[in-house]
Amino acid sequence: MTLEMSFERRSLPLEYPFGIARGTTTETEVVFVRIEADDGTTGIGAAAPSSHYGETVATVTAVLPDLLAVVERVGDPHQLERIERRMRETVRQNPSARTAVSIALHDLVAKQFDVPLYRYWGLDPTETLETSYTIGLDDLETMREKTTTAIDRGYGTLKVKLGTDRDLEIIRTIRSVAPDVRLFVDANEAWTPREAVAKIDRLAEFDLAFVEQPVPADDPEGLQFVYERSTLPIAADESCIMLADIPQIADRCDIANLKLMKCGGLREARRMISTAHSHGLEVMCGCMTESNASIAAACHLAPLLDYADLDGSLLLADDPADGIPMPDGRIDLAGLERPGTGALLES
Repeated sequence: MTLEMSFERRSLPLEYPFGIARGTTTETEVVFVRIEADDGTTGIGAAAPSSHYGETVATVTAVLPDLLAVVERVGDPHQLERIERRMRETVRQNPSARTAVSIALHDLVAKQFDVPLYRYWGLDPTETLETSYTIGLDDLETMREKTTTAIDRGYGTLKVKLGTDRDLEIIRTIRSVAPDVRLFVDANEAWTPREAVAKIDRLAEFDLAFVEQPVPADDPEGLQFVYERSTLPIAADESCIMLADIPQIADRCDIANLKLMKCGGLREARRMISTAHSHGLEVMCGCMTESNASIAAACHLAPLLDYADLDGSLLLADDPADGIPMPDGRIDLAGLERPGTGALLES
């Protein structure tokens, strides 16, 4: 089979400046990947690299020729397991680059079978979830306004970024305008273990679903300290990057948060979900600030998840890719009317 493969980088502005404990961004850089078969079927994927995990657009574009060469050598895009294994052997790091190729291949293969990706996987589209919508760090009035806007748009689950000296004030402000939404918080590694336990005790009065990554990922003992003393469930994000991390966090948290851009591919993501569930963990799939070209693929995992935090494309001012319908934040897989991941990328 002859395959035509290409990639391009684009900068996508965010609707609002997006603040977390590590800093604030106003745009995200994405690398789109296209793989076209000789029957004219085209698969689309995208990488949204994070410097926190050692990746940039420059590193992604540097390794993509080697990854696409792997696809060319294998020759058959339907050999998804073999291709992902060979890509991992060829490029050990740069998981978002490998993910972009993985998504494009899965999109291509499902399109050749003329089915949505969830059906190719044998999943039930009605077993889906509502994604959370993230309220980034900002001044209190701006966070209040963002929250009101999110509620007006119909989002019923909100994720609030914390990791400041005004965390309790932030949550009190959010709850004052959103008393009934499902709410969880993400400290992005900003607290010390003892600080986390004390803050969680105070935050519990605001009816939170869970707390995400309270302490640094390089402090597993600190994560366990918090988990054993927390009055709220704990989710591991930065501590949960790849499959090998799951057994290490199994007795240190309640929820494993995987992200396609961290783990390196859709098949690896499915293995992580199965492994986490076998260890008694709940599973959330999160994202970076991303285009629908990658978010759409993650949405097809929804029937396997306990939580979804797949608002990356919802945070963009403009996305050149269309994706899965999300009325009021609900991931509507059954409403997808085209095969593959559902991503459509404008020229």
